[in-house]
Amino acid sequence: MRFRKEKEEEITLGIAPLIDIVFLLLIFFMVTSHFDVASGVRIRLPKVTQKIFSQKDQRITLVMGESGQAYLEGQKVDMAELEEKLRGMVQERGLIHLVLQADKDVRHGTVVEAMDIAKTAGIQSIIIAAHWKHKKVL
Repeated sequence: MRFRKEKEEEITLGIAPLIDIVFLLLIFFMVTSHFDVASGVRIRLPKVTQKIFSQKDQRITLVMGESGQAYLEGQKVDMAELEEKLRGMVQERGLIHLVLQADKDVRHGTVVEAMDIAKTAGIQSIIIAAHWKHKKVL
């Protein structure tokens, strides 16, 4: 008696579905990722060893270039109109934290003037940005 052998199907892994999944994941990460876009002003932040504030709740960014020009949320603004714009943002958004990114060569008086204007406009807190340099603690 001869028994028939059943043909064994070979298990193969198709490359096309894998490529589809990789592209879908790539599109998903591209759509859901968030990038902080700087205003285009090149500044050199001072270095610090301690992180102070890392939340991204209701905060706005004020960038001050080396020559003292100010950019609020990427738009150039004069010191004369800074208070009005900040006051409008505070009324619109409520509690706001201001992240002040000032070049390390900006005059101290200009930075203090911007901080005073922000407090007058109703900004709750001012965070001064700096590069964090990780340091081992023994």
